[in-house]
Amino acid sequence: MSRRTPPGPPSLGRTGRARRGGPVPGLRYRAAVPADPAKVVEVDRRLEAWARELELFPPAWTGDFAGFQFGRAVVLQHPGAVDLDRLTVAGELLLAENLVDSCYCSEDEDRGGSSRGLGGRLVIAQSALDPFHGPPEAEREWRQGLTADGPLRSYHRALRDYAGFATPSQTDRFVHDIARLHLGYVAEAAWAETRYVPRVWEYLVMRQFNNFRPCLSIVDAVDGYELPEAVYARPEIQRITALACNATTIVNDLYSFTKELAAEPDHLNLPLVIAADERCGLKAAYLKAVEIHNQIMDAFEEESAALSAASPLVERYAGSLAAWVSGNHEWHATNTHRYHLPDYW
Repeated sequence: MSRRTPPGPPSLGRTGRARRGGPVPGLRYRAAVPADPAKVVEVDRRLEAWARELELFPPAWTGDFAGFQFGRAVVLQHPGAVDLDRLTVAGELLLAENLVDSCYCSEDEDRGGSSRGLGGRLVIAQSALDPFHGPPEAEREWRQGLTADGPLRSYHRALRDYAGFATPSQTDRFVHDIARLHLGYVAEAAWAETRYVPRVWEYLVMRQFNNFRPCLSIVDAVDGYELPEAVYARPEIQRITALACNATTIVNDLYSFTKELAAEPDHLNLPLVIAADERCGLKAAYLKAVEIHNQIMDAFEEESAALSAASPLVERYAGSLAAWVSGNHEWHATNTHRYHLPDYW
């Protein structure tokens, strides 16, 4: 693979200041169902107790936990959730996925993350969800190994809790989507090690794996129904699922843009990749990334509507996907603790 040089540090506009809060101008999104404050508080309380019980992170990370707003995230993303128990488990899975990302994948040495050797760490993490079967002695050692750190403990316990109300098919779907996520992590780490800046299409392919799909895999279970495997596996259903996941992942790239480039100037995100591939400035690249998101979002809405017209069950599933996408956008647009926008407008 050839290498290209990414652009330098971002210019945040003529003023040099960032724009805090609010939606990205020109971004297409649907308004989210407002989060019930009482549910947010209760889910956060339960998640913090769960994290303390499993000793998932040291006290110094408590501010990060509060700033992430896990409770508000899942309440916004799952407005049709059956009850608080299912919302809490959605929060456990979200917390576990972010813990693996932070502790294994990021380049934060204080948390143990690194692109070097990532595949080895992730295959053990996958086994926390996809159990090892072998000689009794090896299985005992594997079970002991799963207690080694917070990411492994959180994955294992969260999946157990999810399987308590999800069907075996829904649980297996989630496990396979986490494997897709891990494949995306490994690909991104490989590019980081070789300092390869992908073409735009290559980056978008990687992000179809390294994206929010595991979060969207659970929408029907959290809402109290099942889209049967035979329906879920149909190519047209897989396509609207992928479109929803890709749109919301680009939303993350757009809202994370200034934070990531300030912390890691070489960290790949869609605007930076566009700037390198098309040899343009970061402002032009950022606005082009908004256009790409809007094309994907339009396709999701148009194709979902066509499929929903012929099937009430698909209509319900497409609605659950759309609610997650809307709620996740609202969380990004209003979480000023984590995100702020470049002053490009």
